[in-house]
Amino acid sequence: MSDKNATESLRADPPGVSRAAEILRNEGIVAVPTETVYGLAARADSDLAVAKIYAAKGRPGFNPLIVHVARMEQAEALAEFSQEARRVAAAVWPGAVTLVLPKRSDAPLADSVSAGLSTIALRMPDHPVMKAVIEEAGTALAAPSANRSNTISPTTADHVAATLDGRIDLILDGGECKKGLESSILAIRQDGTWEELRPGPVDLDLLHQHFHGAPMRPAPAKEGIEAPGQLKRHYSPGKPIRMGATAGKSDEFLIGFGPVASDCTLSAKGDLGEAAARLYACLHEAAQAVQPKIAIASIPAEGVGVAINDRLRRAAA
Repeated sequence: MSDKNATESLRADPPGVSRAAEILRNEGIVAVPTETVYGLAARADSDLAVAKIYAAKGRPGFNPLIVHVARMEQAEALAEFSQEARRVAAAVWPGAVTLVLPKRSDAPLADSVSAGLSTIALRMPDHPVMKAVIEEAGTALAAPSANRSNTISPTTADHVAATLDGRIDLILDGGECKKGLESSILAIRQDGTWEELRPGPVDLDLLHQHFHGAPMRPAPAKEGIEAPGQLKRHYSPGKPIRMGATAGKSDEFLIGFGPVASDCTLSAKGDLGEAAARLYACLHEAAQAVQPKIAIASIPAEGVGVAINDRLRRAAA
């Protein structure tokens, strides 16, 4: 699409869901709200539709996509589920956990969804709009975050429009996303071991302790990308970032946490859940501010704070 004002925007009500499903069935691309961030959805079984995602985002072809399903039967048609994977899926789905599993040889998927890998990243979202869109479209949906690659992830429809207006067919406006961070990504290996590929809203180490009574083993160091969100530079506001700030300088937009006075606070009461939900909104505000630099207060590296710090390190890279 080339017209700057060509992107349609509709409320995420039944008529809007029906319009989104129609576009998706016809191999278009639609921004849809989820509980994590807005996703840029296309039918996962269409090479043409998936190619439109990569083109609209300017996303490198080696970076795989997460496929979203509404029911377990859809997931089982795409991936090989071990007994361990089934146990985990039953515990975390629907929800903010993506599972990386061996891809079925007969999976009805566009080749580019998995970027040539033998695995597939799957999630069953816990958001009524996304679930309704999947059901009405009648197919699993590939859906990375609905923003240009390496820019800040979107938690509102306005954030989507800021980088994708005129590049996609529809924005389905479902308000602000509740969790505000992309899903936790967990690979379950064929021997039953777990590996965290991306921290997110769900503490995978605590989950592992619940299942196995022990922390996860550290992931082995390796080259290459196996899941979204593993690029060293990502979520960038386009300005230099200074982390661990206790005060801002005259040329910095200060993002605070807890008692640190600021231009935009993640959470004045020091609540990490609130901080996660507000992270991208504050980064969007900082990106549009007159100050040429950004400073961010320290965030405790515990619970969802691990995921927040992961995003900030990649944004600052």
